[in-house]
Amino acid sequence: MRSIKPYTIPLIVVLALFLTACTGEPPTFISEGVIEYDADVIDETHPMATLAPGSMLLKFKNNTYIAEMSTMGFFTTHFLADPKKKTLIEMVKVLDVKNAYIEDEKALAIENADYKLNFTHTKETKVIAGYLCKKVIASKVSDPADKFEVYYTEGLNVENANFANPYASLKGMLMEYRLKKFGLEMSFKAKSVKKEDVPDAEFELPPYYKIVTKEEMDTFFKSFE
Repeated sequence: MRSIKPYTIPLIVVLALFLTACTGEPPTFISEGVIEYDADVIDETHPMATLAPGSMLLKFKNNTYIAEMSTMGFFTTHFLADPKKKTLIEMVKVLDVKNAYIEDEKALAIENADYKLNFTHTKETKVIAGYLCKKVIASKVSDPADKFEVYYTEGLNVENANFANPYASLKGMLMEYRLKKFGLEMSFKAKSVKKEDVPDAEFELPPYYKIVTKEEMDTFFKSFE
């Protein structure tokens, strides 16, 4: 048997890693990483539709989550969800304006009640971004005729991913869904999941943001309509 020369071992390792990366297989049961979603506006006639982003990045670590959306770098929003503190921090940055609104558990319950959903579970599944997802049919309590498909996966090592949104009863990461924020309803569908080290600083409210009330934040957004 021909022996493998020592200097060829590093080359073999690199080649193996390269081939593994080229398979496109998603990382399995990770607890830290980044999900990229495609984003679309449901009602294109909405006054703020032109400010809607075409994508969203969701970073997660230690069961804490922060979503980032940006429109041409001009209008940027962050949503920092912390299940331990039971808070959702909404950050908005437009040019020199940097506002943040902190929602506690009570405020979240009131907001989610405005977009309350009923779920009909199915036995159907679909693979999204490499992950097997379960399908449910969501219908709005305020308008039962308004129904849409929702998919979530249990293939990620995350907990309470939906504590801050109307999907709290679904125990998994949302991969295809709808959500309404600041009066604008959008749909999201995951396109990739990456295992990635996310710095702890990503999950902190930067000190340069001005803390505002819900009324002030609502007034701010209405100024763009």
